[in-house]
Amino acid sequence: MPELSICICTYKRPELLRRLLQAILTQTLRDVAIEVVVVDNDVNQSAAGVLAEMAARFAGSLKALNLANSNISLARNAAIAAASGQWIVMIDDDEVPVPDWLEQLLKVQKAEQADVVFAPVLPEYSESTPAWIREGGYFDRRRMPTGTKIDHKDARSGNVLVSRSILQDIAASQKDGIGPFDPAFGTTGGEDTMLFRRLDKLGAVMVWCDEALADEFIPADRATAKWLLQRSYRTGQLFIRTELAMLEGGKKISSALMLSARACVQFVLALLFALLLLPFKFLRSFTWLRVAASQLGKLSYFWGSASHAYGSQPAKK
Repeated sequence: MPELSICICTYKRPELLRRLLQAILTQTLRDVAIEVVVVDNDVNQSAAGVLAEMAARFAGSLKALNLANSNISLARNAAIAAASGQWIVMIDDDEVPVPDWLEQLLKVQKAEQADVVFAPVLPEYSESTPAWIREGGYFDRRRMPTGTKIDHKDARSGNVLVSRSILQDIAASQKDGIGPFDPAFGTTGGEDTMLFRRLDKLGAVMVWCDEALADEFIPADRATAKWLLQRSYRTGQLFIRTELAMLEGGKKISSALMLSARACVQFVLALLFALLLLPFKFLRSFTWLRVAASQLGKLSYFWGSASHAYGSQPAKK
């Protein structure tokens, strides 16, 4: 039985998937049995050629599945259900890890006796990326010293090691029993936030490993002002939705009122700062404009709007 199961969900990115699988083959980890589980979430099975090509190189340790329903939660759940390892490693198909990636994740898990180990994802820009995008650091994520205890606010499903048993506990607690990731968030995103919120509630030990780096390719169509503003708007929606999802009754109502009032104030102030700074400091102005877009996204949740990042299924509140 493998000790590690590397779970990958892919959608119409066969060349990036090939790059990731090749990086897994060159890992320095020794004397630990691993398997790779890939779920192709494209109805046209765009990853089939790459998976067939790489199967021989993995000598039977590569499992390939196809899930036609474009729902990232269902895809993640399918990968985990097919995994056999004691530990689940999740990495996105547009990421590529350093050679000692798995070695570093396991080292920190053992040292900290952690249930979950998160690691950095760094932006890898295309040659055509504008200089102001690089300088602004809009794709940078917060990093912490190795061993730092973290909660759901810094959690994500790309580049993370998770105990399979604790994922099974979460799945068992779900009403539908489908898996640890909630399908209601499968087209909008936010499914990973909900998972790690639940792990927080269970008291899971979640730590940071700053050495297990992975690069994430940023295509040119994402390195634009429009895409960044749309993402800020969507993450604002998801913030409100995930904040309220685990509350009920009076607590949910009072929290909704407080969050909406705060978003109104922050939207006005952020937009004002963006306009005032525009003639002098464009990057600072754009940062405040993204804050304003995020607050607008929060408010849009209350009038029933939902931005979809995957598929076309309507989100459930």
